[in-house]
Amino acid sequence: MTTTHTGHVLALDGSAPADRELLGGKAFSVNRMQALGLPVPPAFALATPLCGTYHDAGGHLPDDVWRDTLAALEQLERETGKRFGQGPFPLLVSVRSGAAQSMPGMMDTVLNLGLTEALVTDLGAATGDPAWAHDTWQRFCTGYGEIVLGDKAALPPADPYDQLREAIGAVFGSWTNDRVAAYRRRHGLGAGGGTAVTVQAMVFGNRDEHSGTGVVFSRDPATGERKLFGEWLSRAQGEDVVSGERTPETITQFAAHDPELYRQLAEIAEILEQEHRDLVDIEFTVESGRLYMLQCRSGKRSARAAVRIAVELVREGAISEAEALERVSAEQVRTLLEDYTVSGAGEPIARGVGAGPGAATGTVYTDTDAACAAAAEGESVVLVRPSTSPVDVPAMFESVAVVTEVGGTTSHAALVCREIGVPCVVGCGTGLSAELDGRTVTVDGTTGTIYDGDTLAAGDGQDEYLTALAGFLPDPLPADHPLVLLAQPALEDSAR
Repeated sequence: MTTTHTGHVLALDGSAPADRELLGGKAFSVNRMQALGLPVPPAFALATPLCGTYHDAGGHLPDDVWRDTLAALEQLERETGKRFGQGPFPLLVSVRSGAAQSMPGMMDTVLNLGLTEALVTDLGAATGDPAWAHDTWQRFCTGYGEIVLGDKAALPPADPYDQLREAIGAVFGSWTNDRVAAYRRRHGLGAGGGTAVTVQAMVFGNRDEHSGTGVVFSRDPATGERKLFGEWLSRAQGEDVVSGERTPETITQFAAHDPELYRQLAEIAEILEQEHRDLVDIEFTVESGRLYMLQCRSGKRSARAAVRIAVELVREGAISEAEALERVSAEQVRTLLEDYTVSGAGEPIARGVGAGPGAATGTVYTDTDAACAAAAEGESVVLVRPSTSPVDVPAMFESVAVVTEVGGTTSHAALVCREIGVPCVVGCGTGLSAELDGRTVTVDGTTGTIYDGDTLAAGDGQDEYLTALAGFLPDPLPADHPLVLLAQPALEDSAR
């Protein structure tokens, strides 16, 4: 692809610079998967420096950047054989965020962009499936209205090119939202260099009965066990899974549904884990029986999984002992040493799926503002919601546990909770929020159970992989090494 002097609108065809800071995590992964020859829809990226350019220009995409974007869009047309804004089967694109550091769900994404009311009719006639065309149109209108226009009932512009320019601006604009600020504070990420924008040809998990979408991890992100872990929704698009608004099937059910596609997925997951030398989190879509990879990143994991994965990667020869120590934080070690469990609790008052290991007790709040206010007063808050969205993240950071009525273990809520060590239970059934509001409960995110009252008990703090990790520490030990200061006394006691 030819670019003009901006040099920051780049084809993600495997030839883009291997620079995560420039491309952002999502575009970096798309470019790398293309280089590996994996099935990835064609895409291009507006690199991270353009985020600052956009904000410096007062929230406007400069004309030279827009010209480069149009040139890149023409390349997508050539690669797909479809025309943007023209029937009978127009090129539709997703417009996705992606900072250098992974921040799942914190910024905005627009799917199915490029449709208009007139094109919906053409698309339905061309495919012989007006219901699918209408579903795709409704999804686009809702997403565009909510993310770009601030009103999910508002209709997108009639000109697809206006849609694209505004959506790119909205994604750049989401870099400064409250969710991003809260996430970066919580993880000590600093100001950062902005987000890139990835524009990618759409593939349609809602296309027919042989289509769907899912998220898969190369290992269990809760326990670290080496097995495929993930979820799948038939006739759905990616946001249906990660939003937590629907409860998906397990990846095991996907294997039963289509053993050949599962075999392909497992093979790709192994390739990508070897490439990353780490647990990977993969978003995939199946359109009419064909598998596509949309994104791959190092997966968010619980403290217990972080330690186990680091140790086992050393044993498998994938990383060194020094790298293993670097991959486990002091906070994760502390989480394991301050282990809690449930004792003498009787029958649970609710059951779901454990999505974030550990146990905690607190008062149930169902409103995020009230939850944050209570946490600020020092109260232990259990956030219970019908489902969680990225808007709820600041409240999740202030909670001791999170519970949802619907959603799965690969939703944004589950990913965030595992990463920050907050017990999480998902898919407990509708109506639970009203039933538990104001009550004191104990949440066991390992077993997926919720108990009445305070039934928390201290665990033994022992973990075989933490003991193994301690064996990787250098001798002599640096006096200020965080893992020495936090782990060594307890490990010495447990070894006696």
